[in-house]
Amino acid sequence: MRPPRTIALDGPAGVGKSTIGKLLADRHSYLFLDTGVLYRAVSLAAVRQGLASADAISLSIVARDLDVAIGRAEPESGYMYRVLLCGEDVTEALRSPEVEQIVSEVSAHPQVRAQLLQRQREIARANPSVLVGRDIGTVVLPDADLKVYLDATIEERTMRRHRERLLKDPAFPYERVLAELQRRDKLDTERTSSPLSVPVDAILIDTTGKDVDAVLLEIEARMEAA
Repeated sequence: MRPPRTIALDGPAGVGKSTIGKLLADRHSYLFLDTGVLYRAVSLAAVRQGLASADAISLSIVARDLDVAIGRAEPESGYMYRVLLCGEDVTEALRSPEVEQIVSEVSAHPQVRAQLLQRQREIARANPSVLVGRDIGTVVLPDADLKVYLDATIEERTMRRHRERLLKDPAFPYERVLAELQRRDKLDTERTSSPLSVPVDAILIDTTGKDVDAVLLEIEARMEAA
């Protein structure tokens, strides 16, 4: 049986999509693309240019002209990939509070999504790939060979994201992470363009209380059956 060439991995913020997707890609020699990185790069460029998150036209131009490169990170860096924006390493800046504050609004604009859609599809067509995002199975790769939707309770997702934040700021409040995720969930599910939803033909995996290896094994079992 031929293994799936394209794997779409969707789910809400903080569910572990990037961690699972990167490990899955590494274990099976797939290309890994966290499509959220592209929207974060547009958001960071917007912050630096002083653009409003509601300015869809200007943001779509930023997305069209985006000079971004995604490569391997050094193992000791703690990051899954290294992101260059106009040649500058912005890997850490993409997770800044300023970017977190606007990335959902920026990614909700149909004009921005349209500019980045073709780039994502071209990457997937060129290589056996694992693509991670919020509309991969519904919009970016509706014909993906395998679609997986990861979910977890808001408490579980907040705990995971808070643990990440504490590594950089030991005083970062749990309540702020919870509020951020609740806000992002609302924006992601209620936006008019490509809202977060479960693809009808996706495998739904609740990761609450599960470790990474357990989730990987569950996906790999589905890969063998695909």
